[in-house]
Amino acid sequence: MNRQLAGTALVAVAAAGWGTWTLFLRGHGLAAEWQSVMILSTIAVAWLPAAVVASRKRARRGSSAWALLVVCAITDAANYICYFGALDRGPIALAVLTHYLAPVVVALLAPMLLREPLTRLTAVALAVSLAGLALLVGGAAAGSATTAALGAASALFYGLNTLVTKKILDDFASSELLSYHCFLSAGMVALFARSAPPISSFLWSPIAGALLLGACGAAMFYAGLRHIPASRAAILTYLEPLVAAMVGFFSFGEPLGPGGIAGGVLIVAAGGAVALMDVRVRSSG
Repeated sequence: MNRQLAGTALVAVAAAGWGTWTLFLRGHGLAAEWQSVMILSTIAVAWLPAAVVASRKRARRGSSAWALLVVCAITDAANYICYFGALDRGPIALAVLTHYLAPVVVALLAPMLLREPLTRLTAVALAVSLAGLALLVGGAAAGSATTAALGAASALFYGLNTLVTKKILDDFASSELLSYHCFLSAGMVALFARSAPPISSFLWSPIAGALLLGACGAAMFYAGLRHIPASRAAILTYLEPLVAAMVGFFSFGEPLGPGGIAGGVLIVAAGGAVALMDVRVRSSG
């Protein structure tokens, strides 16, 4: 398996895993901001030993690299605050739809910030994925303007975070980036959190999700991002709402409807086209 295909698989598995968050978090009484703090803190602690070892092996880095790490933390914290704020204030469908404008942000900015070409297939996959997502979370137009604004803001910050992450992976090992930026982000989100819930609220399912989907999922995503363009990784994250919709249907009785099923088919088709892009290129070459 070539590196780009392996990277695509890693990102896809991570994104699909994130779609199962509700199985771990729902029903435990945790406010959205404390869910975020728990997840970010778990990722940071889980990867700290590996980060320390990696830091000892790496050459001394300049101030610009550390500055970008801080930017990564800020954009991730802002993404969490805006996204979960959108979920708290209005229709979940509208929050998810506007948040998943992030791949469009990445695809449009990657050529300028990372000098990654926007291929015709990528552009078509973006359009198809966005259309599929619109069908998947159809009916969101009835939601509030505040929810839409916060969801769109989270998309912007998430897209910027993806681009910054891609840019500094040459300066930091994945473990360093995971641990150090998540420590900073968790502290930033905690500043906006309400009074802390009892420790029992974090046990056991939520913390297991934080370890499996947070620590392991983030590591897989970053490992995959090293080998594929940021715009391609962003498209593959559309698997998250697809899986989330399936979890809602099968586990919580939330119907998809014909439009949702059609949207899921479009998302899978677009993701499959992106995953096979390298195979086609190599075969034609």
